[in-house]
Amino acid sequence: MALRYQIVPVTPFQQNCSILWCDVTRRAAVVDAGGDLARIEAAVARLGVTVEKLLLTHGHIDHAGGAAALATQLGVPIEGPQKAESFWLDQLPQQGSMFGFPPSPALTPDRWLEDGDTVAVGDETLRVIHCPGHTPGHVVFYSESAGLLVAGDVLFAGSIGRTDFPMSRHEDLIAAIRDKLFKLPDDTEVIPGHGPNTTIGAERASNPFVADARYR
Repeated sequence: MALRYQIVPVTPFQQNCSILWCDVTRRAAVVDAGGDLARIEAAVARLGVTVEKLLLTHGHIDHAGGAAALATQLGVPIEGPQKAESFWLDQLPQQGSMFGFPPSPALTPDRWLEDGDTVAVGDETLRVIHCPGHTPGHVVFYSESAGLLVAGDVLFAGSIGRTDFPMSRHEDLIAAIRDKLFKLPDDTEVIPGHGPNTTIGAERASNPFVADARYR
């Protein structure tokens, strides 16, 4: 039994939408369906999996803009982010207009998630970690069995999420990375919201924003 993934870059921002699935049940979750739904659906069809839910890390348009439409098309629920993210999900129409995205309605998920909650994908279990800072209700999804972290816009290869948005807080983001994510095993593979994958160990050792002082 194992958790598998496929990354599907979507939107002009090349956001890493992730399809996660249990290779026993072939049940799947789509994380951060920001747009380009035909591309996501084509990838699901190629993989031969059945999507049972959508997951959201946070409410920025490139991560959440297509979620309501895709959930309706597939007849599945949306889970996440944490409830403080209503600040951004309520503004999806304005975000779409500002950045030239297709119209996207305000969104309320079927289930808000809190730190320590779990999410099922087939027979696999993801742990929810609340990581505010980039946005107030940002969550990430961690599979201990697969050694995999879907990090949204918290941690990138060599960088961290922006904190110049309304409701962002740089200190909260740094604390979330150092006090929560850096407690995960070094070999944990990180799927960031944009750009190439990395590992917790690599970012702890060399990320210029949050590297452990022992490595400097």
